[in-house]
Amino acid sequence: MENNRPLIFVTNDDGINAKGLQALIDIVKPFGKVVVVAPEEGQSGMSHALTVKTPIRLRKIEQKEGFEKYAVSGTPVDCVKLAFNQLLSRRPDLVVSGVNNGSNSSVSVVYSGTMGAAIEGCLYGVPSVGFSSLDMNSNQDFELAKRFCGTIVEKVLSEGISQGTCLNVNLPAIKADECKGVKICRQNKGRWIEEFEKRTDPHGGEYYWLTGSFENHEPESTDTDEWALNHKYISIVPIKVDFTDYASIETLNERFNTIRSEKI
Repeated sequence: MENNRPLIFVTNDDGINAKGLQALIDIVKPFGKVVVVAPEEGQSGMSHALTVKTPIRLRKIEQKEGFEKYAVSGTPVDCVKLAFNQLLSRRPDLVVSGVNNGSNSSVSVVYSGTMGAAIEGCLYGVPSVGFSSLDMNSNQDFELAKRFCGTIVEKVLSEGISQGTCLNVNLPAIKADECKGVKICRQNKGRWIEEFEKRTDPHGGEYYWLTGSFENHEPESTDTDEWALNHKYISIVPIKVDFTDYASIETLNERFNTIRSEKI
């Protein structure tokens, strides 16, 4: 029976026509009923952004037994919220996002629309995984993802993920046969050094184009996602939705305990 099969929700930030999205659909189809809701256009770098000033439009692309596909005129998080509140007949068993065309390792997770969608699924209490490939070639074959990500999906479906945690999975830019396997890692410490290139349009107007490079603050550490990816491993980082720095609570209590409300 169709209702007894797992319900898998698929989205991305590269848009409804991205080859990485189709690769992820192919990966998860054997595991259950699939509902796809993805942005009409690319939404890279949107993080957890919502559309609040314009209407959100939904377009059905395909519907057949065990499969539905929709495009949304909004962000990846819009896609998740709209699906959970309007489209899905029940809570899905799994949320997957990707396969993103480009890395979301280290601090890039903060900016990632791919991971924004996965985190939103996690907020709904659903096991959620974001998949990204370091290969920036839009015509890549995603063979590495197809070989390994199905196993990750299978394990998450069968064993789950801790409540309040989602997985950030990154694939190195290598051939499938070169991959050494999977490593569970922590997020690498680093930052993006932005450079805004000043340009002039044909009408003489000035504009800026964002470029930059990643600065690794701990290149010698061997337990990070950056190390794993540089050494031909697939990295999996468990991401917590709770941003609280619990180690700082006691110190801050001591620092601010002199502040008291005053009666007026």
